[in-house]
Amino acid sequence: MTQHEARFGGVDRLFGKEGAARLRAAHVCVIGIGGVGSWAVEALARSGIGELTLVDLDDVCISNVNRQLHALNGTFGRPKVEVMAERVQAINPECRVHARQEFFLASNAGNILAPGYSFVFDAIDRVSMKALLIARCRTLGIPVITAGGAGGRRDPAAIQVADLAFSTHDRLLSQVRKELRAKHGFTRGDKAFDVDAVFSREPQVYAQKDGSVSCERGESSDFRIDCNTGFGTASFVTGAFGLMAASQIVRKIAAGTSPCESQRDSVTKPRVASNANYSG
Repeated sequence: MTQHEARFGGVDRLFGKEGAARLRAAHVCVIGIGGVGSWAVEALARSGIGELTLVDLDDVCISNVNRQLHALNGTFGRPKVEVMAERVQAINPECRVHARQEFFLASNAGNILAPGYSFVFDAIDRVSMKALLIARCRTLGIPVITAGGAGGRRDPAAIQVADLAFSTHDRLLSQVRKELRAKHGFTRGDKAFDVDAVFSREPQVYAQKDGSVSCERGESSDFRIDCNTGFGTASFVTGAFGLMAASQIVRKIAAGTSPCESQRDSVTKPRVASNANYSG
């Protein structure tokens, strides 16, 4: 028995020898190695993905501890991609890992996407860059899955996956969808984008000036997720977002299918409850 077989025999027995071989041959890129992306990288590495590219400019800081996998004593101040690359190597020494300490921007998009990945996971917070990444991946024929906002959520059971065209209850994805239609020629109406999205239908919780939290937005509510302000976060939600994305990626690579392939010809816009938010 080889080292790889010893480490990933459970993957073989779950997806079959052919599926496991596809995972070993795959190259997945995760852009944004934070509260969502770090957990996705962990799951991808433990699923036997053969090559990973990690993209993020940020360093680990102490205020990441509540939601980011790599935030530990001894890692503060170090580049997130470097810390996660070391962790991936500890999980699977045979995995080829590329740590790119940079943000995804219009100026470097072509270079970052040049390898032609098996799959890309968008775990970026910035609307314009999420839209650009998704649009570029579609142009290049690279399967991509995107994550919505995990901040202000407390119930991982409310997380689901659907085509980006039909995601609901998510301000971030609503803005991305509008940008894709306005600037990148994505279709309007009830037609699918053929881009999976991970999002939550749970109403968000907002921090108030007096230290309490409420489902109602106050005048001082901050929609950002950063080290010291904005939405509150929990690892069991951000982690669930990342694990859900990794699940989609692994299952589709192992099965040899492209995103939304099984539903592409039949999908129609689902009915959404009348109180659904941000469904534009």
